[in-house]
Amino acid sequence: MGHMSKLVKAFLPLVAISLPLMSNMVAAKQFKVSSQEQYSKTLKQVEPGDTIVLADKVWKDFEIVFKAKGTKAKPITLTAETSGKAILTGNSNLRLAGEHLIVKGLVFKDGYSPTGEVISFRRNKDDLANHSRVTEVVIDHYSNPDKFESDKWVVMYGKHNRFDHSHLVGKSNAGVTMAVRLNTEDSQQNHHRIDHNYFGPRPILGSNGGETLRIGTSHYSLTDSFTIVENNYFDRCNGEVEIISNKSGKNEFRGNVFFESRGTLTLRHGSGNLVEDNIFFGNGVDHTGGIRVINGDQTIRNNYLQGLTGYRFGSGFTVMNGVIDSPINRYHQVENARIENNTMINVDHIHLAAGSDKERQAVPVDSVFANNLIVNETDKDNFSVFDDVSGIEFNNNIRSNVDNPALTKGFEQQSIELSEADNGLMYAKNAPQSVGVSKDLKVLDKEQTGVSWYAKPGRELDFDQGSTHTVKNASELYDAIEQAQSSDVIALEAGEYILDKIIPLSKTLTFKSASKDAQASLKVSRSTTFDIHDGGNLKLQNLSIDGEYAPDSAGNAIIRTSKIPMLANYRFIADQVQVSGLDINHSFHFFDAGNRSFANDIRITNSSFRKITGDILRLDKEMDDLGIYNGEYITLNDNVFESVQGALVKLYRGGTDESTFGPHFSFNNNQVISTGKGKRNKYKASLYLHGVQVSDVQENEFLDSAGLVVEHTVGEPQTLVKSNNFIATPKIVVKELNFPGEITATLIDNNYQAAAKK
Repeated sequence: MGHMSKLVKAFLPLVAISLPLMSNMVAAKQFKVSSQEQYSKTLKQVEPGDTIVLADKVWKDFEIVFKAKGTKAKPITLTAETSGKAILTGNSNLRLAGEHLIVKGLVFKDGYSPTGEVISFRRNKDDLANHSRVTEVVIDHYSNPDKFESDKWVVMYGKHNRFDHSHLVGKSNAGVTMAVRLNTEDSQQNHHRIDHNYFGPRPILGSNGGETLRIGTSHYSLTDSFTIVENNYFDRCNGEVEIISNKSGKNEFRGNVFFESRGTLTLRHGSGNLVEDNIFFGNGVDHTGGIRVINGDQTIRNNYLQGLTGYRFGSGFTVMNGVIDSPINRYHQVENARIENNTMINVDHIHLAAGSDKERQAVPVDSVFANNLIVNETDKDNFSVFDDVSGIEFNNNIRSNVDNPALTKGFEQQSIELSEADNGLMYAKNAPQSVGVSKDLKVLDKEQTGVSWYAKPGRELDFDQGSTHTVKNASELYDAIEQAQSSDVIALEAGEYILDKIIPLSKTLTFKSASKDAQASLKVSRSTTFDIHDGGNLKLQNLSIDGEYAPDSAGNAIIRTSKIPMLANYRFIADQVQVSGLDINHSFHFFDAGNRSFANDIRITNSSFRKITGDILRLDKEMDDLGIYNGEYITLNDNVFESVQGALVKLYRGGTDESTFGPHFSFNNNQVISTGKGKRNKYKASLYLHGVQVSDVQENEFLDSAGLVVEHTVGEPQTLVKSNNFIATPKIVVKELNFPGEITATLIDNNYQAAAKK
């Protein structure tokens, strides 16, 4: 017995040692679930190393809470059975909480989150995720249908989390697409990583709140985040003036590509950030910008910027003035900025000490602008200096020749010849390698970002690219509309079409006469004819429109946008259209945009409008003065307007927000006769422009009509009224509403004449 006892005692330690080894050898389990109930039960069973597999199906109204605790060696995973085939729709979202979690392969579309976040790295304010990763997920047009009900798609809390290789496209409502929050100590100094994501097209919001990525908020902007944003592709992210809004310290932005995106990477708050090795391709698109520098200790080096047209706060490169003793939410002075070895080719505007005014008087100090290459095809100086920049040391910069440069010290001007390198970027043949970006700068390929199994969007579907449906009567017209696909053309043979139905339009269609020489005539007989809904874009070409059979009631409109607030932006074009007889009753309008609708582009050209009791374009529904407006580009060229009782255009953008670029208004080579003098035209103007940022009114003739009223509000509006004839028409009225003083509009070569004597 004694001998056996010794053997047992000797064996026991071996058993104790082997037990943890055996437990480590237990295979990780995989649980496939096909219902929300199964998921909830399974979540309670998982151990480190296990995987929950969501079955390939449509999961509707599924609010996933993924709370578990894995380990670094054995994370717990939630994944799709097949990447891209577990689809979350309706009111679904995802919340992570715990440690060492991985989520992969899910798709969110056809709905919106019931809460303020689609993917959140926390369950609630006290239960966060750390050391966790969300990868290869898709969020596709998963927007709240109320355009100005703000939410966010991805929000990172906690620490040491990663969001990567994901696809976010088409956010149309207010709220940043992705945010990093620092609202508690448990989310500060977080060391998150955001990499290899595809941030797809984000349409113009027409208001503040359309950023694609924000790191921090002004309230916590003196706190460091240590977030790395690298190798992401920002494709046509046009929400507002800030593509990326950095509002914290010690972040790094490296190797990202910004493709035809309106706005800038803005170092709005926070110090000690690094912007390095990024590529900005504007391709001449309106309002494409680069980098905006504010605050202290910022480093901007080895970035490549090309074809950028933006100006002011959205310019290709901006160094701002700050506010003396700035509160946390305003503009801190630029101090110790290092701006080195950047290349700027055909960057229209480089603004230094930008925003200088009575409030922003703290000029940049202790900063360096060195070894940069600036090349433009024109000889116009692209530098604008708004205040004292002696606090910036300019050294060893090379630029192409310009006339009367604002800056000479630290710049060498020369004729520069460019050549394309293997990386696709342009380099100066005759400049030293120490100037501009390095030859080994890598350009991220779009296909290296996002997921391989979900298509990236191409160009917006344009008019007239599809099939043509030829019709000869109203019945065939309605059938063709039903059968048509987006981008198709409805060609109307010559004749009269009595339209007794409202046409709801949720696709891109052109209506035109089949023959250039024989115009089809549309006789409208409803309160409205074309009703533009989400997804709808309308083009009218070479048509006659008459209101003879319209109902005898006030407030008719040939075209309107949906009475329900719209989420999607739309386009409207009218060319070679003759409109008459909209006078069956008062206030018969041509185009009436509804509240919370937004047009990317409205164009009326080569057309005539006669005998109309209402307005031509009503774009003044956003009267709450929140910086919201109804249209970005409004163009009326080469038209005749006669006996229009209302205004030709009412365009309104109220409030003091400066986060948008528009509206833009163009009115050239038009003839305006006996227009704008109806008693219901409350603005007493042919053209009423309130808060419009860019206005171009040239070479028009106004005869016996109401005048032009321009009301400047915020920003630096550019208003040009040139070479117009005003006959028996009041002089232009320009009001500076928020900054009283001399008017800032440019009024030149306009001719005023009294009415001709009979």
